[in-house]
Amino acid sequence: MPLDGMTLGFAARELNSLLGGGRVDRISQPEKDTVVLLIRAGNENRRLLLCASPNNARAHLTRLTFPNPLEPPVFCMLLRKQLLGARVQAVTQVGGDRVLHVDFEAVDELGDHVLRRLVLEVMGRHSNLMLLSGEERILDAARHVSADMSRVRQVQPGLPYAPPPAQDKLDPADITAEALQERLRAQGEMPLKNALQSCVTGLSAATAAELAFRVLNPGETRPEDLAEASRRLSTFLRSLPERFAPCYLPDGEGGAADVFAFPYLSRSPADQRPSPTLSEALERYFSARDAKDRISQKSASMLHLLKGQVERCEKKLAMQSEELASAERAEEYRIKGEMLNASLYQLRRGMTEVTLPNFYDPEGGTLLITLDERLSPAENAQRYFKRYQKARSALKTAAAQREKTLEELNYLEGLLLDVGKCVEESELEEIREELARTGYMKRVTSRKERRALPPSKPLRFVSSDGIEILVGKNAVQNERLTQSARPDETWLHAKDMPGSHVIIRREGEVPLTTLREAAVLAAWFSKGQRSANVPIDYTLRRYVKKPGGTPPGFVIYTHQHTAFITAGEAEVKRIARQSGAEEEGR
Repeated sequence: MPLDGMTLGFAARELNSLLGGGRVDRISQPEKDTVVLLIRAGNENRRLLLCASPNNARAHLTRLTFPNPLEPPVFCMLLRKQLLGARVQAVTQVGGDRVLHVDFEAVDELGDHVLRRLVLEVMGRHSNLMLLSGEERILDAARHVSADMSRVRQVQPGLPYAPPPAQDKLDPADITAEALQERLRAQGEMPLKNALQSCVTGLSAATAAELAFRVLNPGETRPEDLAEASRRLSTFLRSLPERFAPCYLPDGEGGAADVFAFPYLSRSPADQRPSPTLSEALERYFSARDAKDRISQKSASMLHLLKGQVERCEKKLAMQSEELASAERAEEYRIKGEMLNASLYQLRRGMTEVTLPNFYDPEGGTLLITLDERLSPAENAQRYFKRYQKARSALKTAAAQREKTLEELNYLEGLLLDVGKCVEESELEEIREELARTGYMKRVTSRKERRALPPSKPLRFVSSDGIEILVGKNAVQNERLTQSARPDETWLHAKDMPGSHVIIRREGEVPLTTLREAAVLAAWFSKGQRSANVPIDYTLRRYVKKPGGTPPGFVIYTHQHTAFITAGEAEVKRIARQSGAEEEGR
């Protein structure tokens, strides 16, 4: 349901009550489409997040912190120039639609008090965030829209602001029973929930279904008494501000599957959890989704690069395997050459093949040898000896090249697996740095593109026995994790395949339950994630060594034992839940 016009209306009223009269003390722009304003209001610092993401556009207070570019974007610098020190006048919704205005009283360069307005339009892929002057001209926007992109509505600095095209729908704030009845009757036999979406502004499918549920009898899709249903609905819609009681549906993983600004009768009361504020409920719903979407977007080019490199290695490996198979016929070429030399008297130029006794066969069999009819018998024998020499030389180089290609393929598949584990940008940046170090990607040198990111951290779990288990999410993190472990802590890794380093944070003997749960995590966070009987090696950290000159995360180890584990998603989620850990489940 987030974020339809009705929910945005509740959010606007909540933000207006909490931020009204507050002073803007700080502004940051962590993403191109996201702005965070630190506002001092009511003797408290509050952080207002305005996001125009295509999939997760929203407005609410946030307690999260976000990494910022080393140099602020142009839009951010303009916001700082225009809004720092400004006072929040009002936060309002426009006509029940998904448009939010945040008005500020600011002071310009001449010391005059002026109006500045931030406009957030929550409209899917057309979402945008704009700063307007008091004369309703666009000072700048998160996304510029040129005439080539849209003939209907351009968004460029200096242009007058044109609101989104008006929809011929009723505003819930001042709706009347007569107007609603007339619109619903015009919809014919359409189910009530669909008819409400068609004629009332800002209703999502879930909200329209809830409104219909409140006035329909069981089994009905349209009311028998349309006038009475319209009267009840219009009264309910006008009274919505008084019904404000935010709640959410938990998703079982610490987040929210849905958010309601008031309790829904169409949902079980037991499933709805009250939230102190609508902002907290919205943050619970959006934060993980937005982070996941952004990681997916930022890793797309990296995934494309790695998949291309993996495909290149696989093709190269197939060619080298073919060359190796051909080279392994070296002995066959030598035998054929010697047999031809021993039987020159039986051969003549122009022959295409000959069958000779194979004196190397203990059972005394024969061997069919193909000949080049253009060559003499002696030249045919020399031809086989040359092929023997070439194949013997190729056998040594082909085996070494194939081994090198296998190492590269294993390395790339490990990085591909690591990208899939990323939940934070800092983890993605570590992989990008590793790819730059090895020459697969160019290193980012522009300060505008680089970000001040905190060090990434491994996944943390707690076993059923209350023992901490740490799981690395990429090669750099694996190396840090293993190097920082104590000598007698247990180290685990999937055998002969890319995967995470896993550390059980207890020295000495480990309970079998904890050992099994750590092995399950090692199997899940490996290439064998959904395979049966994944071999997991485990040993003490003191027996794990890193050879000099090897890439991050590469180790050799001894004194290991091997367990065979089938990791199920349900079991991994159970370990995550008992840990209070965030686990990707992918």
